[in-house]
Amino acid sequence: MPEFHIHVTDTSIVAPELLKQCSGLSKQQLKRAMKKGAVWVSEADSGYKRLRRADKALKVGQQLHLYYDANVLAQQVEAATLIADETDYSVWYKPYGMLSQGSKWGDHCTINRWVEQHHRPQKPAFIVNRLDRAAQGLMLVAHTKSLAASLSGLFAKRLITKQYIALVTGLFPDHLLIDAPVNDSPAISKAILLSYSTLTKQSLVNVEIETGRKHQIRKHLNGAGFPIVGDRLYGSSAHDMSVDLCLVSAYLAFECPITGHNKSYRLEDDYLPQFG
Repeated sequence: MPEFHIHVTDTSIVAPELLKQCSGLSKQQLKRAMKKGAVWVSEADSGYKRLRRADKALKVGQQLHLYYDANVLAQQVEAATLIADETDYSVWYKPYGMLSQGSKWGDHCTINRWVEQHHRPQKPAFIVNRLDRAAQGLMLVAHTKSLAASLSGLFAKRLITKQYIALVTGLFPDHLLIDAPVNDSPAISKAILLSYSTLTKQSLVNVEIETGRKHQIRKHLNGAGFPIVGDRLYGSSAHDMSVDLCLVSAYLAFECPITGHNKSYRLEDDYLPQFG
């Protein structure tokens, strides 16, 4: 995974030409890498920014950075789906495999980049909540930095109701409160049995979380003896690559910081895990 860092000393040469000289990559390869977020420009007083336009004028004193990983740039994801357009923010269904945030190697497989490219009219996109790459479901995307901060504040203050639907192995109890630390931090999950299949010996459960620790639901359910179907990290599906993680963020509710109105969003059954 090569990296290249070049000081800009000649503003008559555009970024792809400078990067070609040091990397040996073709201009077309470099332009594709730029569009996918693998090229950055930095300067002392303004930090790092992704550089996407091949013809953007450079300044003496800037530095170009190329993080080229062919495998990362070749990755593709399914399309995200617009659930609700609230003008200043929108609600999207994030599919399995799509990322909540990018890296220095690229951001073309992230939900915010997808929204920037596909929302009409075109708008900036700022992530408010996050989901694991393997999880699916509802995500809030703000279209201004100020609203992103306001909505993120609601999450931080636990003023947003978050419910998930998970398909787990075994007969789940009618109700289960799991109060167990995750990564040494307090974590609480409340789970309710929705239905059980005697054929597959699987349960469909609704999980509401009061905290948002990394992998909280996956760890809590597995620790309680009910691993999520398709969980290759914590469950019993480590060697089964045929089933994706059956965990979906299915419901969000909160008071809109702009209007003061109560808003709620729930996924239709088509998006939820199925017995099988």
